[in-house]
Amino acid sequence: MASMPTMVSMSEDPTFRAAHDEPLVFHYENGLGKIIQIPVQGDKNAQAYEIKAKVKSDKYLLVIHEWWGLNDYIKQETDKIYTSLEGKVNVIAIDLYDGKVATVKDSAAAYSQSLKEARATGIIKGVFTHAGPKAQIATLGWCFGGGWALQTSLLAGDKNIATVMYYGSPVNDVDKLKKFHGELLGIFAEQDQWISPTVVKQFDENLTVAGVKHSIKSYNAVHAFANPSNPNHNKEYTAEAYKMSVDFLKKAFKL
Repeated sequence: MASMPTMVSMSEDPTFRAAHDEPLVFHYENGLGKIIQIPVQGDKNAQAYEIKAKVKSDKYLLVIHEWWGLNDYIKQETDKIYTSLEGKVNVIAIDLYDGKVATVKDSAAAYSQSLKEARATGIIKGVFTHAGPKAQIATLGWCFGGGWALQTSLLAGDKNIATVMYYGSPVNDVDKLKKFHGELLGIFAEQDQWISPTVVKQFDENLTVAGVKHSIKSYNAVHAFANPSNPNHNKEYTAEAYKMSVDFLKKAFKL
Protein backbone atom coordinates (compact mmCIF):
# COMPACT_ATOMS: atom_id res chain seq x y z
CA MET A 1 0.00 0.00 0.00
CA ALA A 2 1.37 3.42 -0.97
CA SER A 3 2.38 5.70 1.88
CA MET A 4 0.22 8.82 1.92
CA PRO A 5 2.38 11.96 2.29
CA THR A 6 1.38 14.62 4.81
CA MET A 7 1.74 18.36 4.40
CA VAL A 8 4.30 18.43 7.21
CA SER A 9 6.46 15.74 5.62
CA MET A 10 6.24 17.42 2.23
CA SER A 11 7.06 20.89 3.51
CA GLU A 12 10.17 19.50 5.20
CA ASP A 13 11.40 18.29 1.79
CA PRO A 14 13.70 20.86 0.12
CA THR A 15 12.65 19.66 -3.32
CA PHE A 16 8.99 20.24 -2.45
CA ARG A 17 9.77 23.79 -1.40
CA ALA A 18 11.78 24.33 -4.57
CA ALA A 19 8.85 23.14 -6.69
CA HIS A 20 6.74 26.11 -5.61
CA ASP A 21 7.28 29.35 -7.48
CA GLU A 22 6.95 32.29 -5.11
CA PRO A 23 3.95 34.50 -5.91
CA LEU A 24 4.49 37.73 -7.72
CA VAL A 25 3.52 40.82 -5.72
CA PHE A 26 -0.21 41.31 -6.22
CA HIS A 27 -2.72 43.63 -4.58
CA TYR A 28 -6.38 42.85 -5.12
CA GLU A 29 -8.73 45.74 -4.50
CA ASN A 30 -12.51 46.08 -4.54
CA GLY A 31 -13.18 42.39 -3.99
CA LEU A 32 -16.74 41.12 -3.83
CA GLY A 33 -16.37 39.83 -0.29
CA LYS A 34 -15.24 41.03 3.09
CA ILE A 35 -13.21 39.70 6.00
CA ILE A 36 -15.40 38.39 8.80
CA GLN A 37 -14.65 37.15 12.29
CA ILE A 38 -15.38 33.50 13.08
CA PRO A 39 -15.90 32.62 16.76
CA VAL A 40 -13.97 29.48 17.73
CA GLN A 41 -15.15 27.56 20.75
CA GLY A 42 -12.63 27.79 23.60
CA ASP A 43 -10.13 29.75 21.52
CA LYS A 44 -9.55 33.12 19.87
CA ASN A 45 -11.59 34.21 16.90
CA ALA A 46 -10.54 33.21 13.41
CA GLN A 47 -11.13 35.08 10.18
CA ALA A 48 -12.44 34.31 6.72
CA TYR A 49 -13.21 36.04 3.44
CA GLU A 50 -16.94 35.75 2.75
CA ILE A 51 -19.12 36.55 -0.23
CA LYS A 52 -22.81 36.12 0.49
CA ALA A 53 -25.23 34.74 -2.06
CA LYS A 54 -27.34 37.35 -3.84
CA VAL A 55 -30.45 35.73 -2.41
CA LYS A 56 -30.39 34.16 1.07
CA SER A 57 -29.24 30.57 0.70
CA ASP A 58 -28.09 27.58 2.74
CA LYS A 59 -25.63 26.59 0.00
CA TYR A 60 -22.00 27.13 1.06
CA LEU A 61 -18.71 26.56 -0.73
CA LEU A 62 -15.72 26.58 1.61
CA VAL A 63 -12.47 27.47 -0.16
CA ILE A 64 -9.17 26.61 1.52
CA HIS A 65 -5.97 28.37 0.57
CA GLU A 66 -2.71 26.80 -0.50
CA TRP A 67 0.39 26.92 1.70
CA TRP A 68 1.01 30.64 1.12
CA GLY A 69 -2.07 31.56 3.15
CA LEU A 70 -5.18 33.61 2.42
CA ASN A 71 -3.50 36.05 0.07
CA ASP A 72 -5.02 38.34 -2.53
CA TYR A 73 -4.68 35.66 -5.22
CA ILE A 74 -7.00 33.41 -3.23
CA LYS A 75 -9.47 36.25 -2.66
CA GLN A 76 -9.51 36.92 -6.40
CA GLU A 77 -10.03 33.23 -7.15
CA THR A 78 -12.81 33.09 -4.57
CA ASP A 79 -14.57 35.97 -6.32
CA LYS A 80 -14.14 34.21 -9.65
CA ILE A 81 -15.68 30.99 -8.34
CA TYR A 82 -18.55 32.90 -6.74
CA THR A 83 -19.32 34.57 -10.08
CA SER A 84 -19.09 31.24 -11.93
CA LEU A 85 -21.66 29.85 -9.48
CA GLU A 86 -23.93 32.72 -10.54
CA GLY A 87 -23.97 34.34 -7.10
CA LYS A 88 -26.32 31.61 -5.90
CA VAL A 89 -23.89 30.12 -3.36
CA ASN A 90 -22.28 31.66 -0.28
CA VAL A 91 -18.52 31.33 -0.72
CA ILE A 92 -16.18 31.49 2.25
CA ALA A 93 -12.39 31.36 1.96
CA ILE A 94 -11.20 30.08 5.34
CA ASP A 95 -7.98 31.45 6.83
CA LEU A 96 -6.18 28.63 8.63
CA TYR A 97 -3.11 30.80 9.25
CA ASP A 98 -4.85 33.45 11.38
CA GLY A 99 -3.86 36.34 9.15
CA LYS A 100 -0.32 35.24 8.34
CA VAL A 101 0.54 35.32 4.64
CA ALA A 102 3.80 33.92 3.26
CA THR A 103 5.63 35.46 0.33
CA VAL A 104 8.70 33.18 0.48
CA LYS A 105 8.97 29.40 0.58
CA ASP A 106 10.56 29.08 4.03
CA SER A 107 7.73 31.07 5.62
CA ALA A 108 5.09 29.02 3.81
CA ALA A 109 6.72 25.81 5.01
CA ALA A 110 6.92 27.14 8.57
CA TYR A 111 3.28 28.22 8.64
CA SER A 112 2.02 24.91 7.28
CA GLN A 113 4.17 22.94 9.72
CA SER A 114 3.14 24.99 12.74
CA LEU A 115 -0.60 24.70 12.15
CA LYS A 116 -2.07 22.63 14.97
CA GLU A 117 -4.80 20.20 14.02
CA ALA A 118 -6.91 21.30 17.00
CA ARG A 119 -6.76 24.93 15.87
CA ALA A 120 -7.60 24.09 12.25
CA THR A 121 -10.48 21.87 13.34
CA GLY A 122 -11.76 24.56 15.68
CA ILE A 123 -11.73 27.15 12.89
CA ILE A 124 -13.54 24.83 10.49
CA LYS A 125 -16.19 23.95 13.05
CA GLY A 126 -16.61 27.66 13.73
CA VAL A 127 -17.33 28.17 10.02
CA PHE A 128 -19.92 25.38 10.17
CA THR A 129 -21.64 27.19 13.04
CA HIS A 130 -21.54 30.43 11.05
CA ALA A 131 -23.14 28.66 8.07
CA GLY A 132 -25.91 27.30 10.24
CA PRO A 133 -27.53 23.92 10.90
CA LYS A 134 -29.24 23.70 7.51
CA ALA A 135 -26.13 24.39 5.45
CA GLN A 136 -25.28 22.33 2.40
CA ILE A 137 -21.50 22.32 2.29
CA ALA A 138 -19.03 21.81 -0.52
CA THR A 139 -15.28 22.34 -0.30
CA LEU A 140 -12.44 23.24 -2.66
CA GLY A 141 -8.72 23.68 -2.11
CA TRP A 142 -5.27 23.48 -3.69
CA CYS A 143 -2.24 21.57 -2.34
CA PHE A 144 -2.25 22.30 1.43
CA GLY A 145 -5.85 23.41 0.93
CA GLY A 146 -6.68 20.33 -1.11
CA GLY A 147 -5.85 18.09 1.82
CA TRP A 148 -7.80 20.32 4.18
CA ALA A 149 -10.76 20.43 1.77
CA LEU A 150 -11.07 16.67 2.18
CA GLN A 151 -10.64 16.91 5.96
CA THR A 152 -13.27 19.67 6.10
CA SER A 153 -15.74 17.56 4.15
CA LEU A 154 -15.20 14.66 6.52
CA LEU A 155 -15.80 16.98 9.49
CA ALA A 156 -19.00 18.25 7.85
CA GLY A 157 -20.52 14.77 7.92
CA ASP A 158 -23.90 14.49 6.23
CA LYS A 159 -23.94 18.25 5.50
CA ASN A 160 -21.24 17.72 2.91
CA ILE A 161 -22.36 17.36 -0.69
CA ALA A 162 -19.16 17.76 -2.71
CA THR A 163 -15.39 18.07 -2.50
CA VAL A 164 -12.90 19.36 -5.06
CA MET A 165 -9.32 18.64 -4.07
CA TYR A 166 -6.39 19.73 -6.18
CA TYR A 167 -3.32 17.55 -5.49
CA GLY A 168 -3.86 17.55 -1.71
CA SER A 169 -2.86 14.84 0.73
CA PRO A 170 -5.36 11.96 0.51
CA VAL A 171 -6.82 10.06 3.43
CA ASN A 172 -5.63 6.46 3.47
CA ASP A 173 -7.98 5.13 6.18
CA VAL A 174 -10.86 3.34 4.47
CA ASP A 175 -12.95 3.42 7.65
CA LYS A 176 -12.66 7.23 7.70
CA LEU A 177 -13.51 7.43 4.02
CA LYS A 178 -16.65 5.37 4.64
CA LYS A 179 -17.91 8.36 6.67
CA PHE A 180 -17.57 10.67 3.66
CA HIS A 181 -20.83 12.05 2.29
CA GLY A 182 -21.44 13.46 -1.15
CA GLU A 183 -19.19 13.19 -4.18
CA LEU A 184 -15.49 13.87 -4.66
CA LEU A 185 -13.55 15.27 -7.60
CA GLY A 186 -9.80 14.76 -7.35
CA ILE A 187 -7.51 16.72 -9.67
CA PHE A 188 -3.89 15.58 -9.74
CA ALA A 189 -0.64 15.92 -11.68
CA GLU A 190 1.10 12.96 -13.28
CA GLN A 191 4.55 14.51 -12.74
CA ASP A 192 3.87 15.20 -9.05
CA GLN A 193 6.70 13.65 -7.01
CA TRP A 194 4.72 13.75 -3.75
CA ILE A 195 1.05 13.14 -4.52
CA SER A 196 2.37 10.77 -7.15
CA PRO A 197 0.40 8.57 -9.59
CA THR A 198 1.03 5.64 -7.20
CA VAL A 199 -0.46 7.60 -4.29
CA VAL A 200 -3.41 8.70 -6.44
CA LYS A 201 -4.05 5.12 -7.59
CA GLN A 202 -4.13 3.95 -3.98
CA PHE A 203 -6.50 6.77 -3.04
CA ASP A 204 -8.77 5.91 -5.96
CA GLU A 205 -8.88 2.27 -4.85
CA ASN A 206 -9.57 3.25 -1.22
CA LEU A 207 -12.43 5.52 -2.27
CA THR A 208 -13.93 2.67 -4.29
CA VAL A 209 -13.67 0.25 -1.37
CA ALA A 210 -15.24 2.87 0.92
CA GLY A 211 -18.15 3.31 -1.49
CA VAL A 212 -17.44 6.99 -2.16
CA LYS A 213 -18.77 8.31 -5.45
CA HIS A 214 -15.81 9.99 -7.06
CA SER A 215 -13.92 10.88 -10.20
CA ILE A 216 -10.20 11.39 -10.67
CA LYS A 217 -8.56 13.52 -13.33
CA SER A 218 -4.78 13.56 -13.73
CA TYR A 219 -2.95 15.98 -16.00
CA ASN A 220 0.48 15.57 -17.55
CA ALA A 221 1.78 18.38 -15.39
CA VAL A 222 3.79 19.14 -12.26
CA HIS A 223 2.58 19.74 -8.73
CA ALA A 224 0.89 23.15 -8.23
CA PHE A 225 0.11 23.50 -11.94
CA ALA A 226 -3.26 25.14 -11.16
CA ASN A 227 -2.47 27.04 -7.97
CA PRO A 228 -3.83 30.58 -8.34
CA SER A 229 -0.67 31.99 -6.72
CA ASN A 230 1.67 30.16 -9.09
CA PRO A 231 3.07 32.67 -11.61
CA ASN A 232 4.09 29.78 -13.88
CA HIS A 233 0.92 27.74 -13.75
CA ASN A 234 -0.20 25.74 -16.78
CA LYS A 235 -2.91 28.00 -18.23
CA GLU A 236 -4.48 25.38 -20.49
CA TYR A 237 -4.79 22.70 -17.83
CA THR A 238 -5.81 25.25 -15.20
CA ALA A 239 -8.68 26.49 -17.38
CA GLU A 240 -9.85 22.94 -18.14
CA ALA A 241 -9.69 21.90 -14.49
CA TYR A 242 -11.50 25.06 -13.42
CA LYS A 243 -14.40 24.41 -15.81
CA MET A 244 -14.57 20.81 -14.62
CA SER A 245 -14.67 21.99 -11.01
CA VAL A 246 -17.39 24.57 -11.61
CA ASP A 247 -19.54 22.11 -13.57
CA PHE A 248 -19.10 19.57 -10.77
CA LEU A 249 -20.10 22.10 -8.10
CA LYS A 250 -23.08 23.35 -10.09
CA LYS A 251 -24.36 19.81 -10.38
CA ALA A 252 -23.84 19.18 -6.67
CA PHE A 253 -25.67 22.40 -5.71
CA LYS A 254 -28.35 21.75 -8.35
CA LEU A 255 -27.86 25.17 -9.94
